[in-house]
Amino acid sequence: MSSTRPDFLPQSVPFSDRILERQVGSCRLLILPVEVENVVSWLGSFTSNPVFEAGDELRQSLVISMLDKGTRRRDRFEIADVLENRGAELHFRDRGIRIGFSGRALKEDVADVMDVMAEQLTEPLFDREEFLKARLRIAASIRRSIERTGVRASRALRQQMFSPAHPNYSFEPEIELANLDEMTLDSLQAYHQGHFGSEAFTLVVAGDVDADEMEEIVARCLGHWSGNNAAPGYETAARIGAPSWLPLQMPDKTNIDVRMGHPLAVRQNEEVYTTLYIANFILGGNFSSRLMDIVRDEMGLTYGVNASLTGINRHYDGYWLVNITLSEDKLEEGLEATKNVLADFVAQGATADELADKKTTLTGTFKVQLATTNGLAATILRGLERGFGRDYLDRFPEWIEATTLEEINGAVKAHFDPGSLHTALAGSIPENITIQG
Repeated sequence: MSSTRPDFLPQSVPFSDRILERQVGSCRLLILPVEVENVVSWLGSFTSNPVFEAGDELRQSLVISMLDKGTRRRDRFEIADVLENRGAELHFRDRGIRIGFSGRALKEDVADVMDVMAEQLTEPLFDREEFLKARLRIAASIRRSIERTGVRASRALRQQMFSPAHPNYSFEPEIELANLDEMTLDSLQAYHQGHFGSEAFTLVVAGDVDADEMEEIVARCLGHWSGNNAAPGYETAARIGAPSWLPLQMPDKTNIDVRMGHPLAVRQNEEVYTTLYIANFILGGNFSSRLMDIVRDEMGLTYGVNASLTGINRHYDGYWLVNITLSEDKLEEGLEATKNVLADFVAQGATADELADKKTTLTGTFKVQLATTNGLAATILRGLERGFGRDYLDRFPEWIEATTLEEINGAVKAHFDPGSLHTALAGSIPENITIQG
């Protein structure tokens, strides 16, 4: 396992033996002391359980956009002074059914910066003027998306595979704009009160840190934060239906974005997920993937084509997605070539050389992710969110190396079905195109 150990960590000590775990109120706190001078990074998240059909996705985005606009104790200028004077960073992220946050500071400033973060999470100001600005920004973003071929194709594809109650569904922009227009500051405050804080609240800290001191800081800043009572407001399973062909005409758009996909009844905490992840990486995960080698490099039909496992976590289904951008004159040939590569991959499987090459790439990329305190904290948190223990950093490279070619090709045949792909495309689409599935 030494191949995955950052230079600043002892080569012989497993990560699982160095990560310390404490329970502070509703917070699961994990601490990784690192021999790097005077720098501390942290990442955390909690489940918010939005009700997607009720417009909570936009409501949650609005709340998050206002967290750095002031608290009940400090206005946004005072907060900016605290961070800028210390060279510190704080960020908040909307992650569907989860809300994420991160920070970075010098060791002597961690207590002050985390105190600001706790205020932002638990006591946001909800200033009316900032609310109106945020609503306008989101509305402008929605309107811009109407002219983007990739967004239009992705939306149509997701509507075929998921119901409006599923986190992966994508509403029409007209519906989003109407929901946004009806949202009030009171509804944001109610959402914050009902959906922020959680029994599934996890915080990971890595760097030049003393575990007892960090536990005291978290207890002082966030120990009082109780869990929310929001029940999951979303469906967990994708639709299983007949393949569809969804051409969206967008005149004057010379490039045509194509999205092909079908649901995957797989969760991230299942063993087969890692196997499928490796398989898909061979097929379309990077610039040396099979799709890129054949469709772009050999045939010259596109600048970019890729495949991914999308919208999957341990709580709900996602989908297998193939993206390709094609010009009008190469649309039919490009679609046919892509479908042929997919069909051959499922029928014939990956090769031993492809698997060996991608194992090297994946384990090498994993090592690079662990080269900073932020990367360490992010990777630990990702493993916990997937449902694994604090030994995820040690085990993930082992899972990659232990995966066999037979497992790869068996999983591909069991879960990837080119004949079941929905296809959505947006742009100036020729009327006489014949490939429709």
